[in-house]
Amino acid sequence: MFTAALLDLVQQSGDGVLILVDGIDESDFRHSRLTRAEVRRLLLVVARTLDALPPEARRTMPEIDLDGWRVIGSALIDDGPGADDAAWFAASSLLPATLGWLKLYRREAPQLFDYRP
Repeated sequence: MFTAALLDLVQQSGDGVLILVDGIDESDFRHSRLTRAEVRRLLLVVARTLDALPPEARRTMPEIDLDGWRVIGSALIDDGPGADDAAWFAASSLLPATLGWLKLYRREAPQLFDYRP
């Protein structure tokens, strides 16, 4: 049940990012202070949530780049010059791949997404 709630939060936050970046390019992203801030906030939610997954869920989903998300999370927390680069990479590449894997796992390991105890 805990894992299902975490994965649901990843999905919801990820969907929010995809809606925000739909139809914009990297230049538009960098120039939109509000969009950039909200995308970074949601990506940090994804990174922190994936980091909180229990070990058994991690083992069941080896294709999800948890190390990559840890790096993204660190870059977003540090808020240094690479934070926007990390956010754009995550929004345009890492997140779509992660959500694609979650879709596959929802079919192949539905127990991870089940809220019933």
